[in-house]
This record gives sequence, structure tokens and C-alpha cells, in this order.
Amino acid sequence: MLFPSLQNKKNPTVWVFPGQGSQKLAMGQELLKFPLTQWRLQQAESILGWSIGKLWQSDDKQLSCTQYTQPCLYVFMTLLVDFLKRSGYQPGLVSGYSFGEYVALYAAGAYDFETGLKLVKKRAEIMSRLPQGSMTTLTGFDPEKLKQVVLNTPNVWLANDNLSYAIVSGTSEAIASVLSQVSVNRVIPLSVSAAFHTPLVETAAQEFQETLYSVDFQPFLIPVFCSVDCTLSLNINQVKRNLIEQISQPVRWEMISRTLVEQGIKQAWQIGSGQGLLKSMKQIDSNLEIDNIGSTADIDSMVIRDQLKKLFIANPEIVER
Repeated sequence: MLFPSLQNKKNPTVWVFPGQGSQKLAMGQELLKFPLTQWRLQQAESILGWSIGKLWQSDDKQLSCTQYTQPCLYVFMTLLVDFLKRSGYQPGLVSGYSFGEYVALYAAGAYDFETGLKLVKKRAEIMSRLPQGSMTTLTGFDPEKLKQVVLNTPNVWLANDNLSYAIVSGTSEAIASVLSQVSVNRVIPLSVSAAFHTPLVETAAQEFQETLYSVDFQPFLIPVFCSVDCTLSLNINQVKRNLIEQISQPVRWEMISRTLVEQGIKQAWQIGSGQGLLKSMKQIDSNLEIDNIGSTADIDSMVIRDQLKKLFIANPEIVER
């Protein structure tokens, strides 16, 4: 059953946005040749006091620090949104993984580029002051064993709901304790500086709340997925409440993916680096059409592909020849 505002749209596409940890060195380098990018970088530097463009290209260690990671990702992904829309594409709805929700809201028209970046800057600064912590992705383990060990180990939590690849979050010592008790095929440390999506970061959520509620959001042009409530919404107050709560709550991306598929979504695009979010959705619906948009080259390929589709539909004899 489609969300009411989607019922009149033919084959609505969801745009999904990854969160912190998806950053890659040189991720926005290809965009530097465009005037829009240069304008956005000037706006960003006036707000941040440092150069996004230089950091995209220079220092992987610095890029992994929260106060830099989130603004760098925001500028990168919002530019991709702008280039997609300039090419004639519009989402039917949007969803983001943790920090990615702020880019989703930009795509939905909740605020302009500068307003969103100021929010992201404040959020990143608050979160960068948190005590040091870690997040690690695990694959190849006994799910029940992992759940039990995490439950019995202080200062560590499951930060997601997909036990085919679990994310554990907490103090480094607590995560090491879990790994000493559970046999795991692969351990992938995430490039983050704190134990996000756990009670250890509740102070950040409380501090950020005043800033978030002081910003006026515009009415959303399309539905936004609320990650904590696991519902689609056009309600600004509900979305703001979810943005506060998601800081210290686990990300239920498997539940989000299932809900989106149940809404009748047939196409999903991940905007930014990688296809990690799409894999969960594809596992639920193998017929789902997925695309990753990480560069203007990806957008150009989509434009050509879609033009060819229209040509073949209008001239089926071309295919026959």
C-alpha cells in the first residue's frame, strides 16, 4: 500500500543517502570542474572557516574526524542531488542512514544548502566532543551468540538491526571483549570517532536539540522516511523528533528497507559512495531496480540509458532490427 502522496506517481523512486563512514578520499574531486561546485565550496568555506575542496583531496585521517566528515559528506551528496535535479530527475521519497537524513531533507526541500550546512556543522562539532569510542562491522558469526554476548557486556551495543552484518558500537575495550568471545569471519572497523547510536552519545542529542528546534523547516515536497518511527512522513515536528532520537538509537535499516519495499517501491538510488544501503533492499526484493550515483559520470550514464529506453519505446522497430 503506497503512502497517500505516492499513489498518483508512476513507479516512484526512493533516493537513499549513506551516513558517516561512507566517506572516501577524493570523493568529490570529479565535481571540482563545475561552476556550481565552486560556488558551493565558497559558501561552505564562509560557514565552516576551512576548505572542503582541499580536505576532499588531501588527508584521509582528518577526513575521518567527525567535525570534518559530516560537512564533507553533506556538500558532496547535496551537489549530487543538485546535478540529478538539473538533469531532470526527482525522487518520489527520500531516506537516509543516520547523518544521511540531513541530505535526504535537503533533497525533500526542507531547507536550502546553507541552512542545512549550518545544522550539520553544529551537529558535527557537538558529536566531535564526545568521548572516544568505536564502531565495527562484523560478518560471518552466530547471531544468537553475538546478541547474548553484547547483552552481557557493559558499554557496547548493536547499532543496527541486520544480523547478517552487525555493527557493534561502544568503547574500544568493550568491543575487544565481544570479539574475544565470538568467532567472527571478518572485522571491519568504521572510520568514526565515537560510539554513535548508543546511550553513550545521549548528551550530544540533548545538546543538539535546542539548535535543531531553532531552525525553521520548509514544508516537504516529498515524503521523508523517519528512521526511528519507521514511517514515511510530511510532518516537520515528527521528523525533527526523529533526528534527535536517532543519534543514540540503533539504525534499523533492515526494517526501513522492508517498509520501503512494502510501500511498493520498485526503484532505489543510493546517492553518494557505495551500494551498501541498496544491498539490504535487494535482498528483500530481488526485482528491485537499483543504481548508485557517486559522480556526474553516473548521472550522464543514466541520462543516456533513459533516452535510449524512450527511443526504443517510441520506435520498437529499432529493437527488431
